[in-house]
Amino acid sequence: MSATSEDARARNGPNLSRRSFLGTATMVYGALGVGLAAVPFIESWLPSESARASGGPTDIDLSKLDAGQMIVALWRRNPVFVLHRTSGQLQVLQQANDTRLLRDPNSVVLQQPPYAKNWHRSIRPEYLVVVGICTHLGCVPRYEPQPDGSGGPGWPGGYFCPCHGSRYDLAARVFKGVPAPYNLPVPPHRFLGESRVRIGENPSGSAFEFSSIVQL
Repeated sequence: MSATSEDARARNGPNLSRRSFLGTATMVYGALGVGLAAVPFIESWLPSESARASGGPTDIDLSKLDAGQMIVALWRRNPVFVLHRTSGQLQVLQQANDTRLLRDPNSVVLQQPPYAKNWHRSIRPEYLVVVGICTHLGCVPRYEPQPDGSGGPGWPGGYFCPCHGSRYDLAARVFKGVPAPYNLPVPPHRFLGESRVRIGENPSGSAFEFSSIVQL
């Protein structure tokens, strides 16, 4: 066996194992729900297991996702958070009280496609689509949207990783002074209409490859 083949196997083996574990963990996470908003895991919205394993796209119906709510889906066996942000949550993302606390507020590090390199890290401001794997050690962060709350005084709401305390805002941008080094990654995605998003495909004219991000 060539060195190249051995390297590829070494890279892919642990990732597939971790993704399989995270896929199982995410089903439990989605069923329980976290924070003040419902976080359902909706199996019927997903393609078959073989399609997921081969990297096929995942379609999500957004018509019943109320503002402030988040759902968890699977794409390539990774948990994907789809959040319908409120107007108030969007306002926070542009305030200095949020951005001054962030490690990469302008998304300089390649953790998203070019069409999501903006202050809201998404195609449409109201909908955030991110892979929900902490960039520290691969845990699944919790959605904690309420200001202050368990995040303490001054917490603007966002995502909290219970494993080692990493925190992200509601654009999935990582805070300073936590173990996680990078923002949560944004997968390729496009809207099929007003209330449907497809995870795993870019909008027309974009050739973004998810493998090009700095870290999953």
